[in-house]
Amino acid sequence: MRRLKVLLSAYACEPGQGSEAGVGWNVATHMARYHDVWVITRENNRPAIEAALADAAGVRPRFVYFDLPPWARWWKRRQQGVQVYYYLWQLGAYFVGRRLHRTIKFDLVHHVTFVKYWAPSFGALLSVPFLWGPVGGGESSPRHLWPELGARGESYEWWRELARALGERDPLVRFTAHRSTIALAATPQTGQRLRILGVKSVYMFSQAAISREEFLCLSANHASPDRPYRFVSIGRLLPLKGFHWGLRAFARAGLPDWEYLVIGGGPDEERLRTLARSLHIDERVHFLGSLRREEVFSRLRDCDVLVHPSLHDSGGWVCVEAMAAGKPVICLDLGGPALAIGAEAGVIIPAAHPGLADRLATAMTLLARNHELRRRLGEMGRRRVLQGFLWEGRARQLASYYVEVVANHRSDGGRAWPLG
Repeated sequence: MRRLKVLLSAYACEPGQGSEAGVGWNVATHMARYHDVWVITRENNRPAIEAALADAAGVRPRFVYFDLPPWARWWKRRQQGVQVYYYLWQLGAYFVGRRLHRTIKFDLVHHVTFVKYWAPSFGALLSVPFLWGPVGGGESSPRHLWPELGARGESYEWWRELARALGERDPLVRFTAHRSTIALAATPQTGQRLRILGVKSVYMFSQAAISREEFLCLSANHASPDRPYRFVSIGRLLPLKGFHWGLRAFARAGLPDWEYLVIGGGPDEERLRTLARSLHIDERVHFLGSLRREEVFSRLRDCDVLVHPSLHDSGGWVCVEAMAAGKPVICLDLGGPALAIGAEAGVIIPAAHPGLADRLATAMTLLARNHELRRRLGEMGRRRVLQGFLWEGRARQLASYYVEVVANHRSDGGRAWPLG
């Protein structure tokens, strides 16, 4: 297989991170082993990227940094503003990519991040084969749960539904879909939306993965035998993460020998602290705030069960990390987390029925009282990560998709597009 010249669009791209920044970085660095890779990303990612590249051995991707002028950056001060800034950034990155293409003559353009299907990728405007994804965002939370999210959480869900509906009607999103030789969907729900938008070939491809080095770090479990038993929830403290259900379930389970760690920061922190006090569990619930990734891994190794009742995560990276650490996962049957743990590595709670906190409490009690079950589920989780959630294996899959995209483009006659 000859080495292709590949242009990646990766707005989020940073070494040593999870979530979308980790997707951008890992796709770039792992695909450079198979092909000649150029990456367009943001200027403020440069310090971390350059530091990581200085210590890297072997073939490395080439990074091209681009940001909007300072006058445009005020858009990023609010969550909704980030979306506007990203849209404008995509437009500017297209012109950067077009200049590069005139010199390099790319064989393929691959949009990597952001990983949401309802925003366009202006890389699709270049007159070369186009691969989209993995993208997510097609998951919807059950509306009967919205009132329990509080005013902030419920308004966010309404805003998300509106933004997604408008995005699906954006002519540039539909153009991106029609230009995609292949689109990679993080969840079946997203795959269905991509087909409706007009994508010809949709393959399932989870966003969540870790490196072999991260797996070895997480699986090196040196938990103290005399420490308390611990549940843990990790992520941004937002209503959609569902940590309030975890706290209610912990109170109802009545497990005096267990603690509950909450790792992360965000606007929902005070509401969660108030809830813990009202439930009289605040002495056993510990809010640790935002931690560095290495410290998160250390804390995760020192816990027993991950509680992740999120409403619409497309990826569920923290679930994969918990599985690598040999910890069973409790999650809802929504989006990426349930796909990650399958039927072997934890307990999946149906979200469509009432009494969510009670069902979470039942699952927490089951795992708390059965050490052998926790051990068995944890071992199955490690096995699942080794079999399907390491970046090395994902890179081999992507390399095969690259070849298929280029071959399909040639068999279609290599359609030209006027803006390339």
